[in-house]
Amino acid sequence: MQAQGKAPWSVIGNLFRLIAAAVAAGVLAAAIALPAVGGAGVGVKGATDVLNLKPEDLKEPPLPEKTEILDASGKRIAQFYYQNRESVPLDKVAPIMRDAIISIEDFRFYEHGALDLEGFARAMMKNLQSGGVAEGGSSITQQYVKQVLLNKAETDEERLAAIAPTVPRKLNELRYAMAIEEKYTKDQILERYLNIAYFGASAYGIQAASRRFFNKPASKLNLQEAATLAGAVQNPNATDPNLGKQHKASLLARRNTVLDRMAELKKITPEQAATAKAKKLVYKDISIPGGCEQSDYPYFCLYVQHEILNDKQFGKSEKARKEFLNRGGLVIKTTLDTKMQKAADKAIKKWVFASDKPVAAEALVEPGTGAIKAMAASRKFGSSKKKNESNYNLVADVAHGGGTGFQAGSTFKAFTLATALKEGLKYNDGLNSGATFQAGGYSDFKNCKGENVGDPSHVAHNSEGGGGFKTLQTGTWGSVNTFFLGLEKKVGLCNVVKTAKDLGIKRADGGKLQEVETFTLGVNEMDPITVASAYATFAARGKYCEPMAITGITDRYGKTNTFKPTCKQTLDEKIADAVSGILSGVFTKGTMRGVGGINRDAAGKTGTTDGSMTAWFAGYTPDIAAAVSLGDPRGSQAHPLRGVTIGGRYYGEVFGATISGQIWKATLLSALADIAPTSFTAPDMSRFGGCSEGCAPKRPPKDPIDNNGGPFEVPDGNDNGGGGNGDNGGNGGDNGGNGNPTNGEDQGGNGQNNPNDPNGQDGGQGGNDQNPDDPGGNGGPQTPPSTAPRSG
Repeated sequence: MQAQGKAPWSVIGNLFRLIAAAVAAGVLAAAIALPAVGGAGVGVKGATDVLNLKPEDLKEPPLPEKTEILDASGKRIAQFYYQNRESVPLDKVAPIMRDAIISIEDFRFYEHGALDLEGFARAMMKNLQSGGVAEGGSSITQQYVKQVLLNKAETDEERLAAIAPTVPRKLNELRYAMAIEEKYTKDQILERYLNIAYFGASAYGIQAASRRFFNKPASKLNLQEAATLAGAVQNPNATDPNLGKQHKASLLARRNTVLDRMAELKKITPEQAATAKAKKLVYKDISIPGGCEQSDYPYFCLYVQHEILNDKQFGKSEKARKEFLNRGGLVIKTTLDTKMQKAADKAIKKWVFASDKPVAAEALVEPGTGAIKAMAASRKFGSSKKKNESNYNLVADVAHGGGTGFQAGSTFKAFTLATALKEGLKYNDGLNSGATFQAGGYSDFKNCKGENVGDPSHVAHNSEGGGGFKTLQTGTWGSVNTFFLGLEKKVGLCNVVKTAKDLGIKRADGGKLQEVETFTLGVNEMDPITVASAYATFAARGKYCEPMAITGITDRYGKTNTFKPTCKQTLDEKIADAVSGILSGVFTKGTMRGVGGINRDAAGKTGTTDGSMTAWFAGYTPDIAAAVSLGDPRGSQAHPLRGVTIGGRYYGEVFGATISGQIWKATLLSALADIAPTSFTAPDMSRFGGCSEGCAPKRPPKDPIDNNGGPFEVPDGNDNGGGGNGDNGGNGGDNGGNGNPTNGEDQGGNGQNNPNDPNGQDGGQGGNDQNPDDPGGNGGPQTPPSTAPRSG
């Protein structure tokens, strides 16, 4: 039995005779010879079975190329690759590099055909002397064929077969090489070989290797650098400089061998060789970032990646889409605005630390296009639990690599408001709302299947515990839970759900929306991109645009496909204008007045879930919409935003304006600094002004006690005093004057208690209310904005 790696003399002799006969018969072109063989027990019959020495066409699938992602200005922000490769034409490779690779790998490359008889004979003798395969004897053409077969392999078995040192494999390689020589010129073959070869250090192809080893393009390589790379291709794993000193020493030895060979072939002078050999090995170890984790914009990168992986236009199967992304050599142009991105990053960093357990996330979306301009989060993207990193997209839904999101809280009240305006209600229409709300029966709320989903056992509360008659304006500005549950009951739960869906609302986990009584209070889990896109619809006067991150993809052949916004008018323009008119007051009369606006037209809504489990702010200008979420990924119910330290500040309780509103304001002030302010279209007050069937109750004409206190409002819709209602304060009211319509503060005087009503005691001191979460008068001092601007 022959030892493994040795070719029996009988096999070699018979194989020579077979080749000689083929040459004599004219089957092979002159000056070709059989490559070296190896493998134990390979008989002549196994070779002759495949010795059909005629050219056979080799399928050459496109080489895996890196895919680049660009921002809106064309700057690279990320790249993906299965193999780090950037193919270049031969004229972009330094001539000295071409000389070096030919000198050491196949010095007669331009003189022979698919096989080099001289090279084969030399390799055969060395192999016989060593008892194994000491020298391959393969031409550059054959080496190219082997690399193509290796790249085509999809399984380990196929990869092993592509490099197996057997006679059948070498004969197959020969037939393919003959076809390649007929198909391409020598320069074309050399170009393909230089682009497919592996050089070690995760660098495929001469351009990637040149950048990885020396931080320069292949066109700029000098003698010693060219010799280094030429030496690496023979056994790149053994000479990989990343693997330690011994590997570097092996690479240095190979470099010097190449220099000696070049001098021997008179490609360089002996003096040039000696000078280059005297120099130390140069390896700059330039990192080649790949994947979203190494991008400066990881969450946006993840979103783009999943846009392609989810879309069947980029491949029928998930596997095909992954290959398209990782091997396609694509250039993907995106919507990312790095200035807005930096504004969001800076604002979040100021208010929430990366080390905090709660996480802040923000998305910026352009109204009228759906273009995602920025995606930011307080935590870094990565897999290190020790560093408190996130391994999923904190800004997006599950379909885009995100999590299940957080309950959106009172940001959903905007959809109920829009529905009420669609149903014909006017600004000053309203209803009485108590301190609590309970459905009168199961049929009070019906989902879109017509099923009864009311819950008479559930008692809803207001954040501040107050109530009274609220209009669409004051109920929204104060974010009164009981008012919005009553309003949702009035306009119909299903109608509110339909409005939300028209604005693109869908659960972050991809499941069905929970069409329940508390839908208007935001019990569904959302992601910032979805909420920002919904609010962008109001800014775009009712035109909803699907969120988009990709504007164009250029393939490896230079063909570009562009992508346009996908938009639809889902809300009447005037309804959207009316919503903006009311939501604008949130900054001056509502839950954000403790934070303030941004010196331009803006509208928005705070959102806090029961018990401050999560806190949101969603808002917009005519130019940009943004949504900020804040919650604990460990579980918002188990870890509410109460008694927590966030961003180095302690909070007894966090509301929508407390942190999320502050982040939103800081982001937009910076992001829009160089953009001229634009204005909302004014609401059509001929349509929405005043009230219809839901006007405020009229005051008794002769009531010496009321004086605009208690549950009554004047027709302008401002909360005038807003003292205790009939349940809590009797007729006591606060006897305070009209509320200031500019800042929502009740400037009235001290209330007079009704001496006939012992419950009237809470009517006193109703004036001078500066609580930023309640435009009416529960009284009391202002809550410092730096601690807890209250929000619904």
